[in-house]
Amino acid sequence: MTHIYLAPLAALFLVAAVGTAAAQAPAPPEGYKLDPEFTETSPDRAITIEQYARMDKERGYLWHFWVRRGDKAALLEAEPADYPAGFRFTTDSRWLVRTQKTGAGYADLYLYRLGPDGFVAATEKPLSELAWNYFNGRPEARKIIKPDYHISAGLVKGVDDNYRWMGVKWPGNRYLVISLWGEADSNEQHRQLSTVRGWRCRYDLATSRFDVPASFARYNAKAIAPERK
Repeated sequence: MTHIYLAPLAALFLVAAVGTAAAQAPAPPEGYKLDPEFTETSPDRAITIEQYARMDKERGYLWHFWVRRGDKAALLEAEPADYPAGFRFTTDSRWLVRTQKTGAGYADLYLYRLGPDGFVAATEKPLSELAWNYFNGRPEARKIIKPDYHISAGLVKGVDDNYRWMGVKWPGNRYLVISLWGEADSNEQHRQLSTVRGWRCRYDLATSRFDVPASFARYNAKAIAPERK
């Protein structure tokens, strides 16, 4: 007769175990410690980005990025990073940009949008890769030695106030200004050259398109001008 009650009893334990797991909020894995220096809070104070690190014998420090909204927490990226990241919110707290160092002289940009379940990737590829593809498709890119070393992209300061310091009057929470840097490694024809030095483009959050405003022209011309010997 004992076996008659065994299945219901097992099911009861299973339900209890699932309920306990569901009640436990997600948390960083064991060994990861919060570094408060890199904590960032959204303008509306509702969202906090926390960065946790642990030491790995082979890779050095590994970093996890956690997003907290009220009593909920979620890991932003499953793959740990080798360096801490810089985070910036748009003023409406709906978009998040991550500037991620990947090595000495290398950095990528990632864009996230706020959805019902938290922040999710807003582009299939890193925003930095899309920006470089846009640059490489423009006529001026064919006039310089293509950079293949120390490739990086950064977010130009100003997202907090819609880039007023540039003297522009763009709609709020609409644009991101991205800066590209790259060098060409030395070879038989030339020494190491810094061929792209802060070239700027604008990314439209509403249309997912890049452009270069006319006001950037003079600055961008200097950014790809041949270096003085």
